[in-house]
Amino acid sequence: MDRLITLVGGTGFVGAALVEHLAHAGWRVRVVSRHPNRAQRLRTLGDVGQISLVQGDVRAPGSILAAMYGADAAVNLVGILDEKGGQHFADVQRGGAGAVAAAAARAGVAALVHVSAIGADAKSDSAYARTKAEGEAAVRAAFAQAAIVRPSLIFGAEDRFTNRFAAMMGLVPAIPVIAADTRFQPVFVQDVAAAIAAALHRPGETFELGGPEVLTMHAIMALIAQAAGQDKPLVDVPALGGRALAAFGFLPGAPLTADQYRLLQKDNIAAAALPGLESLGVAPTPMAAVAGDWLARYRTGGRFAAQA
Repeated sequence: MDRLITLVGGTGFVGAALVEHLAHAGWRVRVVSRHPNRAQRLRTLGDVGQISLVQGDVRAPGSILAAMYGADAAVNLVGILDEKGGQHFADVQRGGAGAVAAAAARAGVAALVHVSAIGADAKSDSAYARTKAEGEAAVRAAFAQAAIVRPSLIFGAEDRFTNRFAAMMGLVPAIPVIAADTRFQPVFVQDVAAAIAAALHRPGETFELGGPEVLTMHAIMALIAQAAGQDKPLVDVPALGGRALAAFGFLPGAPLTADQYRLLQKDNIAAAALPGLESLGVAPTPMAAVAGDWLARYRTGGRFAAQA
């Protein structure tokens, strides 16, 4: 365990999977978080002393620089889906990304992976997508050989997508589906973690990570419903209804901002011209193959009913 990697924003859903993957591969892992005291669970993913937690905030570049010293590699996982709690897209996804890359370069870190998102577009009418693209540009300006990975919709046992909707399905007589025809390429969180680790050895490249299937939002919701044992009708919400829900900032079972609604109007699938999971040596996992492992608990009667 002589290699040290710094993960900025490593306490979230993808971060936890990546911490475990890297620990199993023998890395010492330094996790940077605004609230490291809330992430003690991560220490259990490796051997004693293998995983450390330090305080840092991408909006305070000095804290990130301190966390970079001595590291052989780094990954930036910081991102937000909406602006709340005093956090803003421009500060986190543009300014923060640049701050992480600049700190890595100044500290002499050899390899950097920046996690962005499919749909990053400097001309997008979505602030999320626009600042993701601006963040990529800031990273490359500060650390030219950084690798960039752009996942599609990420799913896994601890996600806030399949779990949130499975829970909602148990409470409503019919399941509303926003942007029913928009296409996604859902990608398993464990595959994303493996791809990020592999991208450390592919400097300067950009990858788009999608699973083995392209599914519409309607098809994804149907898959979630089946895995959760919810035999209820799916109702495609027309565009006017979707815009109204976004205006109120609400979708049954989940928040929906106007910016998120704009994102949902465009397909979210990997570009054929860019390398993906397979080029990184990762075999993509179908959503249907694993979703039942955690969504069975939402069935009436719980997991036992799923096996009956």
